[in-house]
Amino acid sequence: MVSETERDGETWYECDACGLMFDDQGDANAHEANCDAEDPSYIQ
Repeated sequence: MVSETERDGETWYECDACGLMFDDQGDANAHEANCDAEDPSYIQ
């Protein structure tokens, strides 16, 4: 599931499984569909 969060006056979309944040809801939904719920292997 993707949560909408406001930070620094902008809306961000956070993957509830791993916590990765996106500035585009479409990107967040695409990520969530493929998320394995592990910590990302790259720096956020």
